[in-house]
Amino acid sequence: MLWYIGKRILQAVPMLFIICVLCFTLIQLAPFDAIDTITRPDMAPEVVAALKVRYGLDQSAPVQFITWVKRMFTGDLGYSIVNHQSVAYGLLSRLPNTVLLVLPSYTLALILSMVLGLLAGAGHGGKFDRVVDTLCSIGMATPTFWVAMMILYVFAYALNLFPILGMHTLGHESSFQDLLRHMVLPCTVLTAAFLPENIRYVRSSTITQYQEDYVTVQRAFGARRGQLLFGHVMKNVLFPVITRVGMALPMLVTGAFVTESIFSWPGVGTYFLTAIQGFDYPVIMVVLLFSSVAVILGNLLADICYCLLDPRIKSFK
Repeated sequence: MLWYIGKRILQAVPMLFIICVLCFTLIQLAPFDAIDTITRPDMAPEVVAALKVRYGLDQSAPVQFITWVKRMFTGDLGYSIVNHQSVAYGLLSRLPNTVLLVLPSYTLALILSMVLGLLAGAGHGGKFDRVVDTLCSIGMATPTFWVAMMILYVFAYALNLFPILGMHTLGHESSFQDLLRHMVLPCTVLTAAFLPENIRYVRSSTITQYQEDYVTVQRAFGARRGQLLFGHVMKNVLFPVITRVGMALPMLVTGAFVTESIFSWPGVGTYFLTAIQGFDYPVIMVVLLFSSVAVILGNLLADICYCLLDPRIKSFK
């Protein structure tokens, strides 16, 4: 197992390098850079040139990239060009806020998806299955920002039950109750956003499992519906779900851009969007790098879980 993990990590290194090269190239191809966002048209050309020298933007693109890679190897994530803040501090101070929002939302969505998807798949073609399938179609077709705006209007503005924006009420930064009140609406939006695809995935896997021979055999031996569903089918449905859980790991880094922006949640998502608006390439590159690492780690964790749940898979590695 250790040999396999080491091999996967080594295979990920060139992939990460290619991702970094592609991202950096795309940033360089843009018709403007971060200096354009922090200067004014009436500034003297000497001042603009001095700023470019200060941030190394007067160098050629390959030199800038090599300098950035060297910094990464030394653990120096650099500084934001727009707000001059350390990228490491900016990222680490916002990462817990994103995890606090995304983790409970995805966990709740996953539990609900397992329950609803299994029941819908087990009763394929029935009333409950049709209702769940229709709701999933509506949920997938509805934009997240529209759901967020509607929930904000009803529960925060019209009914005044929850705060509208931010993570804390001014003067109540240490209050856990205040934090929970601020979390309710964005977590609800995120859970609603995660649900439809996950339900469809579990439902589809359940329907596939019910067509397998082992289900026919269990039925022939008189297995009850609940015993068949939760004792046999659910275990096999868990395998593909593990892949989705692994792929959800990058969301803990990149966050949920739309939801964080609408609710002014101080997470990585809003940090990344602000960096894109300012073409703040040191921040953009680091967030993309961390997101890529999270994707690779997510896949690796999913494979490890596969091996732990079914030791037969080891023989195919």
